[in-house]
Amino acid sequence: MQGPAVFIDAAIDDQAQELRKFFKELGAEISEEKSTKGIEDDLHKIIGVCDVCFKENTHSPEEVDAVLNSIVSIIVSIPLERGENLILSFCDKMTKAKEPTLARVCLQSLWRLFSNLNVTSPLRYHVYYHLVQVAKQVNQVKEVFTGVEQLKSQFAQCPPSNEQMQKLYRLLHEVLKDTNSELASKVMIELLGTYTAENASYAREDAMKCIVTALADPNTFLLDPLLSLKPVRFLEGELIHDLLSVFVSEKLPSYLEFYKNHKEFVNSQGLNHEQNIKKMRLLSFMQLAESNSEMTFQQLQDELQIKEEEVEPFIIEVLKTKLVRARMDQLARKVHISSTMHRTFGRPQWQQLRDLLLSWKSNLTLVQENINTVAAAQVELAQRQ
Repeated sequence: MQGPAVFIDAAIDDQAQELRKFFKELGAEISEEKSTKGIEDDLHKIIGVCDVCFKENTHSPEEVDAVLNSIVSIIVSIPLERGENLILSFCDKMTKAKEPTLARVCLQSLWRLFSNLNVTSPLRYHVYYHLVQVAKQVNQVKEVFTGVEQLKSQFAQCPPSNEQMQKLYRLLHEVLKDTNSELASKVMIELLGTYTAENASYAREDAMKCIVTALADPNTFLLDPLLSLKPVRFLEGELIHDLLSVFVSEKLPSYLEFYKNHKEFVNSQGLNHEQNIKKMRLLSFMQLAESNSEMTFQQLQDELQIKEEEVEPFIIEVLKTKLVRARMDQLARKVHISSTMHRTFGRPQWQQLRDLLLSWKSNLTLVQENINTVAAAQVELAQRQ
């Protein structure tokens, strides 16, 4: 997004009167005369009618941008304790523009307001929330949100309340789920992390959305961490939790059996059965690769329930994900596994990693001892000469 604008170099009272006159000429119900109650009342009335300039063919986007810029310059000059209602009202008006070009102008105006509020102002949260809403309208969410860490840094000096962050995470998930399912999953996991053991039972709907988003995301394969989230634990015994457990540690036949018994439930969650099968085949292959350094094409046909001519394209698809490092031997009709990402990473995997590191340490120690022996021998030889 563009940085803060250079605001109009004119007295605030003069700007307010010009704005009143401008909106009056557009047919808004507002007087041209300045309010006797002061600039805040002027601004209250100006903001109340500012959406009149969003009507089609009234003014160019550049002219509308200049008008909104003037309003923002007045808003940021008003003390924080007296500006809350004005800012909330302005933000709400910025969501009213229906025409995409004007909506982008509103997005820019909100960003100016956000950038020019003091970083310690709690009102920045409200402006940012509306920023996301408008960004969704014009498909520019990536301009205002790139990740959870970036979001947290925006509010580092004035963190919103837990309830406010939950509301914002829900909005972000909603606007991201159809365009960036991977980021939407991360947002939802962050949302669930805001719940404690005491209130986790109230997060049922959020927990279900989190699971569905993760299952539907074609790029999310490590699902085991979801099981440790407190709100997800409260779903134990329910079908959605059973389905998650299948994706976490079971193979394709288990999913097919689940779908056979609960077809309506899977479909009601908005999950695509064919996409689920594709993902379960990849997960099943990963699990097979954990314990098999070599697999035949026939074995893959049987385990993954695919046709002979589908084996090679499937292996190529697996390699594209970079979840597994392998080499395909078409002549011998085998696949040789070098390494694979584990579907679950619990105590056994940590133990395996520990053993591997200890083995490396032992080997390096042996190499060092051999080098020292050779070096000592060379020194002794040189001394004899």
